[in-house]
Amino acid sequence: MQAIDLNLLLPLDALLTERSVTGAARRLGLSSSAMSRTLARLRRVTGDPLLVQAGRSLVPTPYAEEISGHVHALCRDVQAALRPAGGRLDLASVRRTFTIRAGEGFVELMAAPVMVAVADAAPHVRLRFVPKPDKEAEPLRDGRIDLEIGVLGTSAPELLTQLLFRDRLVGVARSGHPLLADGAVTLERYAACGHVAASRRGEFHGPVDDALAELGLIRTVPLVVPRYPDAMRVAAGSDLIAAVPRSCLGNSLTAGDAGWGLQSFELPVRTADFAISAIWHPRLQADPAHRWLRETIAAVCRRAYP
Repeated sequence: MQAIDLNLLLPLDALLTERSVTGAARRLGLSSSAMSRTLARLRRVTGDPLLVQAGRSLVPTPYAEEISGHVHALCRDVQAALRPAGGRLDLASVRRTFTIRAGEGFVELMAAPVMVAVADAAPHVRLRFVPKPDKEAEPLRDGRIDLEIGVLGTSAPELLTQLLFRDRLVGVARSGHPLLADGAVTLERYAACGHVAASRRGEFHGPVDDALAELGLIRTVPLVVPRYPDAMRVAAGSDLIAAVPRSCLGNSLTAGDAGWGLQSFELPVRTADFAISAIWHPRLQADPAHRWLRETIAAVCRRAYP
């Protein structure tokens, strides 16, 4: 390979296509004398005249005729491979399946609008949402998943993120719950209620308990369920109350009716906001279809959670 000058491919293609030194020179932005010297080099490399004089024009030799189509295809493939990635995406012809790891709440509320936006632009793209039992980086590193949605929970330094929206915990209780009867939810009445907690690990203690403990209060949590939507359903059918991310209320952007027969309210304790992000591995950073998917999901989230 050290003896092969790949820089000769484009001039060779231009000469065989134009069948003119002047035309090939014009095509590549070179002088005619420079192109004549390149033709001489090509003749030495191939051991064939390639183009020979026939009156006032040049005609290809049989060998030149034989390789012309192959050389043109090679040049086309090389140019396609080296062209900036962003200029190659034809969404109508993209046929890919993207695997996305996300929490159940995001899937329940956002999978449909995301799929609508994807299908409108790229009808042959498929999405596979998979469960999120943990936040380990290995599935992103080894390609088992293409994108993660949620709170960054790993110290893997190479992962890239894009903020989708900021979230916070709010309270929900069934419509007509005694806690909501007098309007304002006081700290003491809130702590005195029974609570349902959501935890994938089955933990009874969470950020609300930490905030209450700082104020010298303890709440009663008789039930733990694995998902926030589960906690909302329990709260809708009982006197237990739940603390869930604001995003779980969907498009209800003001305190009040949260759907499912629930009322939402501001927690009487302060808990930290958290960022919901798209997370991916750097190997997909420049992939045009993956970049389009990230941008599409971000746009859908901006509309849902302005």
